[in-house]
Amino acid sequence: MTDTDRQKRAIMTRLRRVEGQIRGIQRMIEEGRECEAIVTQLMAARSALDSAGLIIMTRHIERCLAPSASDTDPADLERIISFFLKFGGSPQPSDDTSD
Repeated sequence: MTDTDRQKRAIMTRLRRVEGQIRGIQRMIEEGRECEAIVTQLMAARSALDSAGLIIMTRHIERCLAPSASDTDPADLERIISFFLKFGGSPQPSDDTSD
């Protein structure tokens, strides 16, 4: 199995976990579970999505950006990744409750 295959497998595993978590959250809401329990599960799902995003972004930087600059320092790539994570931030709350 190649590194690319392992990365794809890791991403798909995380996304399937998130999918299951979202279904669980939907059930919790339908059952009228406590808000704290629901929010805890939302935070876990968001963390799993962030983790998948980090894998994808890291892979993109390594595969697409690094080869174009033969003198790229690995420390510079790490700095870029940290920068994106630091300033990516959380989405702003939406007032859209019409769904």
